[in-house]
Amino acid sequence: MQRCVLTDQQQEVFERLARHCNKFAKLIPMSFVLGFYVTQAFQRWWGQYTSFPLPDNLMMVVSGNVHGTDERGRLLRRTLMRYANLSSVLILRSISTRVRKRFQTLEDIVEAGFMTTDELKKLNHLYSDFNKYWMPLAWFANLASQARKEGRVKDDIALRLLMDELNNYRSKCSMLFHYDWISIPLVYTQVVTVAVYSFFTFCLIGRQFVKPEKPDEDKIHLDLYVPIFTLLEFFFYAGWLKVGELIINPFGEDDDDFETNQLIDRNIQVSMLAVDDMHQNLPLLEKDKYWVDKGPSYPSATMKPVFMGSTHDMRYYDTILEDENEEPLPIPKTQMLAINVWPTTHKVRRQKNKSLQQLCLCSRSRCEDERSRLEQPSKAIIPLPPQQQNMTMQLVCHEKLLESPETAEQENEEP
Repeated sequence: MQRCVLTDQQQEVFERLARHCNKFAKLIPMSFVLGFYVTQAFQRWWGQYTSFPLPDNLMMVVSGNVHGTDERGRLLRRTLMRYANLSSVLILRSISTRVRKRFQTLEDIVEAGFMTTDELKKLNHLYSDFNKYWMPLAWFANLASQARKEGRVKDDIALRLLMDELNNYRSKCSMLFHYDWISIPLVYTQVVTVAVYSFFTFCLIGRQFVKPEKPDEDKIHLDLYVPIFTLLEFFFYAGWLKVGELIINPFGEDDDDFETNQLIDRNIQVSMLAVDDMHQNLPLLEKDKYWVDKGPSYPSATMKPVFMGSTHDMRYYDTILEDENEEPLPIPKTQMLAINVWPTTHKVRRQKNKSLQQLCLCSRSRCEDERSRLEQPSKAIIPLPPQQQNMTMQLVCHEKLLESPETAEQENEEP
C-alpha cells in the first residue's frame, strides 16, 4: 500500500522505520511474559476447582459413625449434612455471581431449605464484621459432640474422624474465600495486555515487505502484500491472552465458568441420600460369581500375558554369538561368595585370638599328632602334671598355626 500512496523519498523513510521496528520488536520477550501469566492463571483456576467443598467424604463418615435408625438418629445425620451444605452455600454466595443472583437474601436460603427460621435468627444475632460462612460448621462441631454424649457416636475415635473431615471441608471453604480475596495483581494483567498489543503494533510496521538492503537478497525475497505469518502469530498470542483473562475468575456467568448452582443442588441431594435413605439400608449378602472361580474367565483369543517384571523371564545366556543361526550356550550358575567391603585391618588385631582358636578347630588333624606325642610317656623324661601338659599342647598348636599359610595371609593383610 505504501508503494501506491507514498513518494520515493517517503518510501525510503518508511523502509528505515520498518527495519528499525523489526529490529527492536524482537527484544520484547513475549513468550516469557505471556506464558508466565497464563501459567499462573491456569494454576489459580485449577486450585479453585480443587478447593470446591464437596461433602462426599464428610457424608460417608457421618453415615458410618452417627448411629441410630430412629427419628432422632435420622434428624442428627440430616442436620449435620445440612449445616455443611449451608456453609458452602454461604461462601459461594459471596464469590459467585450465579449463586448471588439465585440467593439474593438470606431469606431465599431459608426458602430453599438450607436453613430454618430459628437458625437465621441465631445467625443474624451473632454479629461479626467478617464473612460468617464458618458459623454453620461450628454448629456441626457442637452437634457432633452432643451426639457423642448421647451415644450416637460410639467412641472418641469416631468423633475425631468426624472433626478431621469437618476441618478439611472448612479449609476448602476458606481457600475459596482467599482466592476471591487475593487475586492476581491488576497491574500485571495490564502489563501483559499492553505488551501484546504494542508488540503487534510494531510488527505491523516492521514486518512489511520492503526492498532488501543487499542486491543478493532480492533472489530469495518473496514479496507479499499481506503478512500472513504475522497475522497468525497475532491470533495465537491474542487468543492466549484471552484464555488467561477468562480463567482468572471462574465464578462468573460465562459459558466456561463453573456451574456452581448445579454443584449446590448435587451436593445437597447426594449428601441427604447417603445419610438418610442409604443408612443401614444394605442389600442382601449373597455369594458372588467368583465364590468358586478365583478369577474372571476370558476367551483364549483375548488373553494377554501378565506383566511380572522386567527380570521375571530372564535367562542366563551368552549375549555374544558368532553366528546368527548359532544357538546361545547357557552359562552355568555359580554361587557368589559374600565379600566384606568394610576395612578389616582394625578387626584383625582384636579378633586374632578368636581366629587362632577357629583355625585350631580347622587344623585339628595337625594337632592330633602333637597331642599323641606328648601323651606317650618317655623313659628319659619325667611326665608332667595334667595342667602343664595342656599348656604345652596349646603352645605347640599355637606355633604350628603361626606357621600355617592362613595365618600368614592374615598377617600380610595388616597395615
